[in-house]
Amino acid sequence: MYQARTPPLASRLPNVGTTIFTVMSALAAECGAVNLGQGFPDFHCDPALVEHVHAAMQEGLNQYPPMAGVPALRQAVAAKIAALHGRRYDADREITITAGATQAILTAVLCCVHPGDEVVVLEPCYDSYAPNVELAGGTVVRVPLTPGTFRPDFERIAAALGPRTRAIIVNTPHNPAAVVWTRAEMQRLAELLAPTDVLLIADEVYEHMVFDGGEHVSAAAIPELAARAFVVSSFGKTFHVTGWKVGSVAAPAALTAEFRKVHQFNVFTVNTPMQHGLARYLADPAPYLDLAAFYQRKRDLFRAGLAASRLRLLPCEGSYFQSVDYSAVSDLPEAEFCQWLTREIGVAAIPMSAFYEGGFEQHIARLCFAKRDETLQQALDRLARL
Repeated sequence: MYQARTPPLASRLPNVGTTIFTVMSALAAECGAVNLGQGFPDFHCDPALVEHVHAAMQEGLNQYPPMAGVPALRQAVAAKIAALHGRRYDADREITITAGATQAILTAVLCCVHPGDEVVVLEPCYDSYAPNVELAGGTVVRVPLTPGTFRPDFERIAAALGPRTRAIIVNTPHNPAAVVWTRAEMQRLAELLAPTDVLLIADEVYEHMVFDGGEHVSAAAIPELAARAFVVSSFGKTFHVTGWKVGSVAAPAALTAEFRKVHQFNVFTVNTPMQHGLARYLADPAPYLDLAAFYQRKRDLFRAGLAASRLRLLPCEGSYFQSVDYSAVSDLPEAEFCQWLTREIGVAAIPMSAFYEGGFEQHIARLCFAKRDETLQQALDRLARL
């Protein structure tokens, strides 16, 4: 008789462990801390959106939709981009509905990156980018955003571009640093990429969260970038339904054709009634046009409360994250400080170093203010002890 045995498996991602978000959320639950670490709202979405989804279910719209997405939703996305950014994408050939932005970015990477290709990522960056590139057999080329300001360093970006560069991933508004790239910076990126065949993966999931009258300059709004870009958006972030995992990608027809080849085999298609519900909800632009004011009020409430602590506020131009410099409070490394903050103060945060390969210590922690006012006030009451 042979004994049952699990064969050994060589990991495709040997350097990946449990994410910092999972670790800190578990610690927050264990300590009864206010969880300002993981980036999702603790409030409900608009009941009208739920009613649209419910109506679609009641109408029997519960079977597979077209692989690329429900036509009405793709048309709504194309119309929204045209209205906001002046570029008209073909809903049939250039818009794809995805299972969230994370799947969209992975699919974009898998469809264009071959073994030996290089992909430039700008650190600090969202934690899925590098593993996506590694799964495709590519090489990650890490370029730091300018320490202190987290603005793009175009000299370093230019130096990183070479004959093996296949793509660059750019995130604006930025997670975790809350920086919004200016039109001049997007134009500068276009100038750098113009003489190359480098593709752009534009992570724009916080596109509607730009504050103080600022402007979100989409890659779709810059013709030279739009011609080479996968523009990634998230209904989950925009409409407070992160658990629905529905996003979209806009890209030129030639890029979309390759994107869909991978999409159809790694997810095939996306939840049908939610697509129909979102399509109907998008008929009214107010929910996304009013989102900046909604989150700016929360940002301002949170920043005013933090002024009572010794935490130094970094600028927050967009997204729903506020970074703080805790140098006046502690000299602990960032991960240790965030654990101490969770255990002793009762507020969970994410270390900025988690968004760098191998860590980069700046005494900065990231806090999420996409929370109910009472949640924010509870956290502020505790942070005032610092």
